[in-house]
Amino acid sequence: MYYAYKYRLKPSDAHREELDRHRDICRQLYNHALYRLNEFQDEHGELPSMTTLRSELPDLKTWWDDLSDVYSKVLQTVVERLFDNLNGLSKLKENGHSVGQLKWKPPREFRSFTYSQSGFKLDKKGGQTVLSLSKLADIPIRLHRAIPNDATLKQVTVKKEPTGEWFATFGVQMDREPPEPPENPDKCVGIDVGILKYAHDTDGAAVGSLDLSAERKRLEREQRKLSRKQHGSNNYEKQRRRVAECHADLRRKRRDFLHK
Repeated sequence: MYYAYKYRLKPSDAHREELDRHRDICRQLYNHALYRLNEFQDEHGELPSMTTLRSELPDLKTWWDDLSDVYSKVLQTVVERLFDNLNGLSKLKENGHSVGQLKWKPPREFRSFTYSQSGFKLDKKGGQTVLSLSKLADIPIRLHRAIPNDATLKQVTVKKEPTGEWFATFGVQMDREPPEPPENPDKCVGIDVGILKYAHDTDGAAVGSLDLSAERKRLEREQRKLSRKQHGSNNYEKQRRRVAECHADLRRKRRDFLHK
């Protein structure tokens, strides 16, 4: 079975600068691959394969010096990400939805990059656990829960949240079978999401909804402050991060309530 383990990174200022640089290089490569995809379609009347665009990466490195600073597997996953998005649009169109075309990614919408199969490992250095990323850095990581010993690390996605925090999500594969169906289903309890209540079960019990009115008011207040800032200024960026922190606080409390 395939699992995902998410951990908080603790990068230094130098690490943050390098992470942002690699993220932006991947964003520019994504936009370039989208341009080449459209150009190939105009010339040949059909879409290129993912292998075709991947094969252009070595030639790109001869004149695009920054690409050599990024691990090769990361560059390949950027092209794969483009085709995943394209397949998503195709499935929506097949289901009768009205879809447009893929657009270039601005910096605020491209927040992650992925190491697949190789180029990363968890290590111990200086008495602390670090995530070693090839051609990038050894970044301290907070392992709040251990990864099982029988797990195989398949990939890691490094993502920057709108709050400015960095996280690493490991794709983990384990040789475990899914749980067997219960032998006595009469002893099971069914749970369903409610409308007036958060959840109901088949025994008639109900769980009330979480009261987040104070948090929503705080978010509205911070959003009003943001609307009065000059777009692009330092004060605007500081307040934008504050609004993002309010959104993250709401999201964490909802998730915590759900698990409890």
